[in-house]
Amino acid sequence: MTDVHSKATRSYNMAMIKSKNTKPELIVRKYLFSKGFRYRLNVKDLAGKPDIVLPKYRTVIFVHGCFWHGHEECKIAHIPQTRTDYWKNKIQKNITRDLANHQKLKKAGWNIMTIWECQLKPQVRQQTLEGIELLLQKTYLGLYKTYYIPATPHLDQVAEPHDSYDSQP
Repeated sequence: MTDVHSKATRSYNMAMIKSKNTKPELIVRKYLFSKGFRYRLNVKDLAGKPDIVLPKYRTVIFVHGCFWHGHEECKIAHIPQTRTDYWKNKIQKNITRDLANHQKLKKAGWNIMTIWECQLKPQVRQQTLEGIELLLQKTYLGLYKTYYIPATPHLDQVAEPHDSYDSQP
C-alpha cells in the first residue's frame, strides 16, 4: 500500500509531532498542579528524561503515546500498513529503551508511573487522574512513615492496684 501523502508532506507531518508539552502531558500536569503537587519537567539528569518529576515523592511520571511506545492491547497502537518492518523495529527499540530507563531509575531509588495516552481519554480521564493522586499520597506516606518499636517486648501496665476502694491506708 502506498502512502497517500507526498514525501515532503509526510516529512512535515512527522516533524510536527511533539515530544514535549503534548496534550496528554498537559492534562496530567494541570491536574497535579491544581491538587497542590509541584514538579519539575524533563529533567535531563535522570534516565529517559521523565515528563514529570516529583522530587518530594521520589516519583517520576512518563506520559506515553500508545503508538510510539507500543502499548499492548490498545486500539491506538496499531502498526501502519506501509513500511511495517521499519515501524515494528522502531517501536521495539522504544520499548527496550523504556525498560532500560525504568531499571536505571528503580536502581537509583525512584518510583515510576507510566500513564498511557488511552488512559486520558474523556471516558476514563477522571479515574486515571484520581488514581495518580492516590498513588502519590500512598508513596508520600510510605516514604515518611515512622515505626515505633518498644524497647522491651512486654510493656508494664500502668493501673491502680487491685485493692478495694473501701480499705483505708
